Order: sequence, then structure tokens, then C-alpha cells
Amino acid sequence: MQDCVTCSCLPRSPSRRDWTMRVKVISVLEDNYMYLVIDEKTKDAIAVDASVSKRLLEIIKKEGVTLKAILTTHHHLDHCRGNEELARHYPDLQVFGADKRIGALTNKVTHNEELKFGDINVRCLFTPCHTATHMCYFIWEDNCPDAPAVFSGDTLFIGGCGRFFEGTADQMYKNLMQILATLPKETKVFCGHECTVTNLKFALKVEPDNEAVKEKLTWAKARDDEDLPTVPSTLEDEFDYNPFMRITEESVQKFTGQTDPVEVMAALRTMKDNFKKPKETLPAPVRLALEWGLFRP
Repeated sequence: MQDCVTCSCLPRSPSRRDWTMRVKVISVLEDNYMYLVIDEKTKDAIAVDASVSKRLLEIIKKEGVTLKAILTTHHHLDHCRGNEELARHYPDLQVFGADKRIGALTNKVTHNEELKFGDINVRCLFTPCHTATHMCYFIWEDNCPDAPAVFSGDTLFIGGCGRFFEGTADQMYKNLMQILATLPKETKVFCGHECTVTNLKFALKVEPDNEAVKEKLTWAKARDDEDLPTVPSTLEDEFDYNPFMRITEESVQKFTGQTDPVEVMAALRTMKDNFKKPKETLPAPVRLALEWGLFRP
């Protein structure tokens, strides 16, 4: 995977000012993403899930920006391992999150709390399940018609969702269908891991006749072959091929043998957990350590 990709959102119109917010997609560890959100006007930056401080500092220097804040989705070390080192480099750094287990935390946030960094706005969305205090971050820029973004950590993946380590199917149902689903449909989804191909293989098992799944899987395999990230998607697209956001569809309910949305969610998660994995490339204990954030980069 290319370890650093700049993501622009919708095409810029020559009839208006340029959009100043830019997102750098940074691949780290085995399949993690961390992000650097850059305000081109001020050259200030916000990091999301700063797991590898050395790599992030290299990119900060190359971009010529100043790190002002870190938004941490949850306490697993593969999402926050770099916080302490970055705080030492930037004594005034603000670290936002909802869990006291997050390293170097300075600001504990709550659901629907809004933060502002220049023209960049952040709304904190409480999405407990993967962990008990997981937060997603919805970000948009003042007076800009371009698509907003949601940094969904390990709650929503492209074509899937996070495991229920500290929560329930009812919580994930509310996270996906009552919180994230209410955001603008054009919202760009930047998730915490690159697991799109595996997710879509499972989605195809759930809905073998879903053309959107087939097309997305073909595209994702091509991206993987070219060592390119599959982020971002959009919320609108997720409703077309992500089974965890299609729990009211007859085809998904038939696959699970359930009709109640929460029961469908629970059944899907159990089936996904037992879904045949690709051949292991690392010893199982190492993979488990990575998943739980115990790996020291």
C-alpha cells in the first residue's frame, strides 16, 4: 500500500474560491489508516488516529504545516500509540477523545460537541460498540459546497463495520442507522482500516445478485493490485453494497433468517466473524496484537 495519498473531494469550480481543507491518507502498520487534515489557508493541521508518530512527523515536515490537534476515535493503540510522542513535540497540542485510556488526552468530548479550527468544523459523534467510548468525527468547512467528511474509525468500514468488542448489536444498529445514516448522503467516509476486499467478499456472499457489490469488489481488487487505498467511499455508496447498512433489505434478512433490524445486525456480525479469512501472512498472535493495538511500531 502506498503510505501517503492526498485526497481531494469534489471537483473545484473555477467560479468560486478553492476549498482550503485537504486530507492526506496515510497507510501505517499492517492495514491501518491515519489522516492529516490540512487547512491550506493557515497551514494548520489536525491528525486523526495518530498511531505512528515518526511517520506523521515526517509528513508534517514535508507539508510545512503545524499540528494543532489530534482527534482520536478510540483507545486501541493502533489508533493512538503516537499521541504521547507528538505531545512532546508540540507542548500546546490538544488531544481530543472520549476515553481516559487514550494517551495524552487533553480534551474529553461528548456526543454532538462541536470544535472549530479556523474554517474547519468538527462534530463529535458518540458511536459506542467497537469500544465503549468510540467517537466518529464529522468535518466540514465554512461556506464550502464540497462534500463533508466523516472519520469513522472502527465503527464503519467500506463494505463493513467494526467488531463488537465492548458493545452490542443494538448499539451498532444505532451507530450506523440512526447516527451516521443521518449525515448528508454525499459525506466522504474515511475509515480506520483497509479491509475493503474482505468485507465485499462477505457482502457478495450475503447478496450474490447485488450488482453494486460486484462492481465495488472488482474496483477494490484493482486498487489493491495497484497498491492504492480504497478510501474514501460515500455514505450513499455504502447503502448500495454494505450489508450492515442494508439490514432492512429483504435479501439481507433472508440471508440471516431474521427480520428485526437489530437481530439482523447481530446475525451478520456473527457470520462475518466466522467468515473464511485469507491465508495468514503473519503469525496469529502478531495479528491479534495488531488488532488489539498492542503492537509497538
